[in-house]
Amino acid sequence: MTEPTQPDSTQASDDVAARALRRATGASSSKAGSSRLPRAPRRMGEYRDPQLLGSALNSLIADQGWSTQTATADVLSRWSEIVGADLAEHVTPQGFNEGELTLIADSTTWATQVRLLLPQVHQTLDKALGKGVITKITINGPTAPSWVKGPRRVKGRGPRDTYA
Repeated sequence: MTEPTQPDSTQASDDVAARALRRATGASSSKAGSSRLPRAPRRMGEYRDPQLLGSALNSLIADQGWSTQTATADVLSRWSEIVGADLAEHVTPQGFNEGELTLIADSTTWATQVRLLLPQVHQTLDKALGKGVITKITINGPTAPSWVKGPRRVKGRGPRDTYA
């Protein structure tokens, strides 16, 4: 006599596991009845994805329109690296206002030398910062000492009166 065949217990547990997996993942045998919308593919560089700090700062600077201000800070902080140690030893940047870079020379000789080298200095700065960031460069020589003390002063001949 033959025994009645009983379902294999491993086959039954596989079917149960497969059904549970389909339920958990939302997949069903018929896609027509599915109410889930297809997900849009994720792009690289979405705002929620982790980014490197440098690229995140660069995109923030570009979004806020701070490119000119950061270029200015770059000139002031890397001056000797951009123009060279010899020039940076005698000429220092004083300020940057609306595209105009003001330089101070430690002697009138160096002020004259920089005025002669102005096209090369401007070209070097354009390479380092980008074209059009600096539109004008003003070079000032050393200033004479001021004898003015305090907020008020009397008009007159000035310090020559002391030496008469």
